[in-house]
Amino acid sequence: MGRMDLSIAPADLDSPELEAFVVAHLAELEHTAPEESRHAKPLIALQEAAARVWVAGLGGRLVGMVALAPVEPLHEEVKSMRTDPALRGRGIGRRLLDHVLENAHVRDVERVSLETGSAEFFAPARRLYASAGFEPCGPFGGYVEDPHSVFMTRPA
Repeated sequence: MGRMDLSIAPADLDSPELEAFVVAHLAELEHTAPEESRHAKPLIALQEAAARVWVAGLGGRLVGMVALAPVEPLHEEVKSMRTDPALRGRGIGRRLLDHVLENAHVRDVERVSLETGSAEFFAPARRLYASAGFEPCGPFGGYVEDPHSVFMTRPA
């Protein structure tokens, strides 16, 4: 996929298309862990957490989304990153991740962390994060140790 094909822009949090995309994300994750161990958030929770949310578009179609939420001063978290399942493996997730890391960097955020699942379903995501310099860490923010979670962090 050429770099010119994909657009990344701030999300319209009132968009029904984005709402449906996030609902599909939450449904897709239902089988990966017990409810108390799933940490992806609906749009309203992202709004309440003062998250910055971006969408990736391709040919006028929503194909990805990512959010960056504050944890504490100078420390933010990558939240609810998703690529359209039909387009996974084509670099959309990498572009979204690079976008939020650059956004954090230019705002002088010092650390970016994330929580992802430990199930095999999340193996491609963990490889993506590791390739971007994220390393395993302990729980941060309000998280606690959980066998269904993998915590990762890196300097912004």
